[in-house]
Amino acid sequence: MKAPCALVIGEALVDIVVPTRGDRREYAGGSPANVAMTLGRLDRPVELITWLGDDARGRMIRDHLKESNVKIQDSSMRARKTSTALATLDETGAATYEFDLDWQVPEVEVDESVIIAHAGSIAATIEPGGTDVVHLLERAKEHATITYDPNARPTIMGEPEEAYKRIQEIIKLADVVKTSDEDIDWLTGGDDVGLTANKWLEMGASLVVVTRGGDGSSAFIPGVRIDMPASDVEVVDTVGAGDSFMGGLIDALWSENLLGANNRYALRNIEQDTVVRILARASSISAITVSRAGANPPWKKELI
Repeated sequence: MKAPCALVIGEALVDIVVPTRGDRREYAGGSPANVAMTLGRLDRPVELITWLGDDARGRMIRDHLKESNVKIQDSSMRARKTSTALATLDETGAATYEFDLDWQVPEVEVDESVIIAHAGSIAATIEPGGTDVVHLLERAKEHATITYDPNARPTIMGEPEEAYKRIQEIIKLADVVKTSDEDIDWLTGGDDVGLTANKWLEMGASLVVVTRGGDGSSAFIPGVRIDMPASDVEVVDTVGAGDSFMGGLIDALWSENLLGANNRYALRNIEQDTVVRILARASSISAITVSRAGANPPWKKELI
């Protein structure tokens, strides 16, 4: 029998980071790839289903992720070119993105060793490929917990009303949804964070977590909101911050034995103290990521 593992589905690309001062630099990135890298560095068995070119940038990403214990199948290396994201940083280190994306879902088998399947951001929303991501999650849900981060990208996702239709389709499949207050604002036209989170719980999610930048994060379970302050850390930039938080969230759920279809009832009835521990773990991991340049989540040995 195979050991329990995570399956992460979505884009891996090159982040071309343009700071306010200094030279532009290239890093391996992409929201789902960053989530996978976070899990790999935390010693969780993880495979990334993605779409890379067999070119210099694609091989750089593959090798970079391999160094972080992320498995990538050869079928994920058949794109015509490797995608890029131009990340322009402002004075606070916050990034805005412009994308050049090539995406489709390669053929993949989802066996019973997969106890968590995660999707998010661009690959789950746009076509071609988005519908295939939904179908893959539907297959995985038979034996895996489904986690989802909309991670909205307005420059490539089109009109928010249309993007939100697809995002809600995936939320209906998800057990855990992580998002940001900025994403909720863009997708809903300014609806209240708590109102939106509770709507998503009614759609079927067991846990909704909303990150709020310097104001920390909030978790929602039926009838309860739990707030966690942000860690006191000097921010270098925010590239990959939400992704490492998502990876930390999955890692914490794994440690609490709340992943897999067999634990769906336990997740649905999660206790408040457990949610606090999960938020604290995810926050500490994200804090390390923002304290250094690029999407560079911590290794397990760096955590106290």
